[in-house]
Amino acid sequence: MKNSYPIVLMPDEVGYVVYIPDFNINTEGDSLAEAMEMARDAIGIVGIELEDRKEPLPVPSDMKAVKKEGENDLITLVDVDFTEYRKKNDTRAVRRNVTLPSWLNFEAEKSGINVSAVLQKALKRELHITNR
Repeated sequence: MKNSYPIVLMPDEVGYVVYIPDFNINTEGDSLAEAMEMARDAIGIVGIELEDRKEPLPVPSDMKAVKKEGENDLITLVDVDFTEYRKKNDTRAVRRNVTLPSWLNFEAEKSGINVSAVLQKALKRELHITNR
C-alpha cells in the first residue's frame, strides 16, 4: 500500500530535524534530501511494525492542518510504499514447518535439493513476485 504523509522539515545547525505528525516521530538528516529519505525510512519502519501488530496505519493528515514551529520550517509530503519497503528491508528468515510425503522428502534429500529454496521459488511464482 502506498501513501503520502506530511512532514515538517526544521533547519538545524547541521541539517534538518524532521517531525512526522501522523506517526508522532522525529528523525534528522544532514541535507534536505537525506532528511526526506530518513523520514520515508522512519515511516516505513513504524508502518511495517504496525502492520505486524495488525494495527491500522495512520490516515495521512491534510497538509493544511500541519503547523510550522519556526518561520524557516518547510512542510512537504513524503510518499511511502509499505509493500515495497517491507520487501526491501524486512529480510529476516522465518522458520515454517512443512509437511511432505515421506517418499518425496526421501527423493529430495537423495537428489540434494534444498526444499526451502524450492518452496521460496514456488511461492514467488504463485504470488507473481519477480523482483526479489
